[in-house]
Amino acid sequence: MTEINAFPQTLTIAGTDSGGGAGIMADIKTMQERHTFAAAVVVAVTAQNTLGVQDFMALPTKLIDEQFASLAVDLKISACKTGMLADAEHVKIVAANLRKYNFGPLTVDPVMIAKGGAPLLAADAIDSVKQLLLPLATLVTPNLPEAQRLTGMTITNAAETKAAAHYLQQLGAKNVLIKGGHADQSEVRDFALLASGDSFWVSAPRVATKRTHGTGDTLSSCITAELAKGKTMAQAIRLAKKFVAAAIAETIQVGHGHGPLNHWAYRETEAWD
Repeated sequence: MTEINAFPQTLTIAGTDSGGGAGIMADIKTMQERHTFAAAVVVAVTAQNTLGVQDFMALPTKLIDEQFASLAVDLKISACKTGMLADAEHVKIVAANLRKYNFGPLTVDPVMIAKGGAPLLAADAIDSVKQLLLPLATLVTPNLPEAQRLTGMTITNAAETKAAAHYLQQLGAKNVLIKGGHADQSEVRDFALLASGDSFWVSAPRVATKRTHGTGDTLSSCITAELAKGKTMAQAIRLAKKFVAAAIAETIQVGHGHGPLNHWAYRETEAWD
């Protein structure tokens, strides 16, 4: 007889994307492609498509509390992640719930700006992320602009990337992955600094495409799923990089702007596990 709640379960705590390419929608697609059951705590709702974010509204904090409580009494979450958290008030309520409930390793994707340029995190919430979320983070996954905002450092080369990662680790995040997609290089190189002190780079060829909407969400969700299944942090990061690279390279034609990734592209490549 199969044990109740034996199947690996993951949780995304973020905002929706009505266009389907990013946010909770991308998270759930990725988590389930990686053979985990995905649940969600909705923090905000956006009116959004591949052209940009037209509007968004954060949900009442009482409803966020109730979503956390509802999941905690029924599911067995093995790993979780955060995405769009809107403002300082909602960062605070999410952090409080993450301290209250044990949902396994936490990946913090410090989403600040949408692909089209719309702000998804109020400026006054950045300190809340640093003070309340990073000390809880098993992993933090900023892109270069986000890492610069979190650290106050300029990041233009490998040495500065490494220094920023160590700074983020000092803020409390056990592991750090700084994504290099915003750099002007022929390869997209991400730097990983592990809790052990070990570090490594992961890279993939840069693809000339606008169809990269939801890249950060997809990467952090894939890592979350792999951690839920028992992979080490290094294994999860390396596999997620391959997953995203395939999802960008094997594009699908959806929308008129920054199109979404192909979340099933990995199935058509080599064995993954």
